Amino acid sequence: MTGLELAIAAFALMLVAIFFRAPIGVAMGITGFVGTWYYLGNPNAPLSLMKSLTYETFSSYSLSIVPLFLLMGQFATKSGMSAALFKAASDWLGHRRGGVAMAAVGACAGFGAVCGSSLATASTMGQVALPEMRKRGYADSLSTGVLAAGGTLGILIPPSIILVIYAILAEQNIVKMFIAALVPGILAALGYMLTVAIYCWFKPDAGPALDRVPMGRRIRDLGQIWPVVVIFGLVMGGIAADWNWTQEGVQALFTPTEGAAVGAVATGIYGVFSGGLTWRGFLDSVLSAASSTAMIFFIVLGAHMFNSFLAFTNAPQQLADWISGQGFAPLLVLTIMLATYLVFGCVMDSLSMILLTIPIFFPIVQALDWEILGYAMNQEQSAIWFGILALIVVEVGLITPPVGINLFIINSMARDIPIARTYAGVAPFVASDLIRVVVLVAFPGITLWLVGVMF
Repeated sequence: MTGLELAIAAFALMLVAIFFRAPIGVAMGITGFVGTWYYLGNPNAPLSLMKSLTYETFSSYSLSIVPLFLLMGQFATKSGMSAALFKAASDWLGHRRGGVAMAAVGACAGFGAVCGSSLATASTMGQVALPEMRKRGYADSLSTGVLAAGGTLGILIPPSIILVIYAILAEQNIVKMFIAALVPGILAALGYMLTVAIYCWFKPDAGPALDRVPMGRRIRDLGQIWPVVVIFGLVMGGIAADWNWTQEGVQALFTPTEGAAVGAVATGIYGVFSGGLTWRGFLDSVLSAASSTAMIFFIVLGAHMFNSFLAFTNAPQQLADWISGQGFAPLLVLTIMLATYLVFGCVMDSLSMILLTIPIFFPIVQALDWEILGYAMNQEQSAIWFGILALIVVEVGLITPPVGINLFIINSMARDIPIARTYAGVAPFVASDLIRVVVLVAFPGITLWLVGVMF
């Protein structure tokens, strides 16, 4: 059996284990361990690999950004930022048909800018916005569907934990990945708002308009969201803006990891002074961030074990060379990859999909020549572009039945609403996502424009 054949067989067995609900980290780790043992024919080889791999993985400075952004998101949740965001957005948009649902999308986008987690964004904004929409007579399907979709903005609007993991796996610049995600993230929020408007145009009773709020109150409530603007500007501005001009070029104020630390501290300080972050809340935030970090790191370790096995077999490079040699159109290969994400999204969480597929897909992306509608990309540009596309399609998996995680989070907050209504309500937003993917595939410059301007 060749290395490529062994890798394909091991991958298939691992997928079977995952579909039968084996933890993804366990499935990937055991597959990599046994596969390395079988391929090298030495039982000591995977044991030695585990010893060195564990140290190399968890001593990585880049990974320290994960617990810091998770802690920042926990502090933001406890400090009441979500309620202020939703109230301000509702004041400005609520008088329009479907305006409260649009306000929920805007609040999700704002909260995602200081959270970085889709699940946290969905659950936090659901607690704030869902009761309000139901009280205002909004249709159950629209109320749950828009919040499930809006929650996905938490991993697209930077900072994003998934983008950090992708950047580490693909050895790309984290700052450039964050910058590249900004425009697609804004397009996602605008697309969801447009979807709400179209939905309510066909079904006016689904999102009744509210009375117009006086301008003075609008401005006053808008002033309450200053912490989100300041923290987002501090974090993203500090790691990406042109702070210092030197002969060597532009230098940022601090690294992404330092920016995450600054963001966590700033969010925590605001939570304390606003009264939203109590001592008990602080302890809960630290424990929750630690628990999520442990889960992510365990999956990352399993993924590195499996990736080491793939490296021994040289399977990803062989597969990339084979695809390049067949003369397949790059867009056809990309379409198959993105469709794979849609299928995996029905049974797998976003982090697992990224860790499972990037070691296989990324060498293929790098081996192909990318020129779309006259727009040619080098290897770094194609890596950034593909990362954003993968993130968007992974995001769609969070709201795709039957196992879209965001759907169940929102539905659990309103158990009297049948899950079928939530499925129906989220369908237009899935369509909006797919249209956005097609646009970003056809016009890579939309994703790469801001990176080119800033770097």
